Amino acid sequence: MIQSVDRAVRILGALQGARRLSLSELATRLDLPPSTAHGILKTLQAHGMVLQDRDSNRYQLGPAVLKLGNVYLDTLELRSRAVTWSEELARRSGHAVRTGVLTYDEVVIIHHEPRPDGSRQMPEVGIVIPAHASALGKAMLAFLPDQADELLAGDTLRSMTSETVVDPGLLRKQLEGVARDALATEQEEAVLGEAGVAAPIFDASGLAVGAIGIVLPAVDWAQADATFAAVREAARNISRELGAHRWPVQPR
Repeated sequence: MIQSVDRAVRILGALQGARRLSLSELATRLDLPPSTAHGILKTLQAHGMVLQDRDSNRYQLGPAVLKLGNVYLDTLELRSRAVTWSEELARRSGHAVRTGVLTYDEVVIIHHEPRPDGSRQMPEVGIVIPAHASALGKAMLAFLPDQADELLAGDTLRSMTSETVVDPGLLRKQLEGVARDALATEQEEAVLGEAGVAAPIFDASGLAVGAIGIVLPAVDWAQADATFAAVREAARNISRELGAHRWPVQPR
């Protein structure tokens, strides 16, 4: 591992989570000498990856990060395959649809299909959600046992709300059910008032590369079997277009 690159990536990760940080805060979080952190920040700033606020001197992510993110999305086959089926799932369910991928212990939303009711909604592409607190994350982790084991063996699981499952034993039991049913659910575990249902997406190698699901108000949780079937069908269709020979694929 190249130390300077590792430190730069860690700085970007810290800014992603905290939005704006001072030099001393970044140095403390990453256990780096301020002079070292400052040198890396200046390099990132020169490439547009980081910006410094003139008034507060705090650092934040720069526009080049967005440019890289857009390039990633444009070349991501999963996203292009998910668009049509997301529209269909939103129409059939009446709810917003998210497609996400797993990065370490978080889910990154790569496509968001708004509710088809014409209401004004915030775009959600790029938002991150703790994997253990989301239906999308559970749908993937259930079919990625090595990553699930790493997550459960790590530090204490972060509690987002009073409903977040943070007990490793209970979460593991949930994942076993998801692997059996190919359907994951969560109720107010990441955001109060919000619930979700998701199913895994597989590629030609049989790897769980993403998940698709609906997000809805928790008060509307009473879902019909037809909605669950629609979520599974969307995941199955995207998987088929990615070359998967069967759905679901048993965890390995």
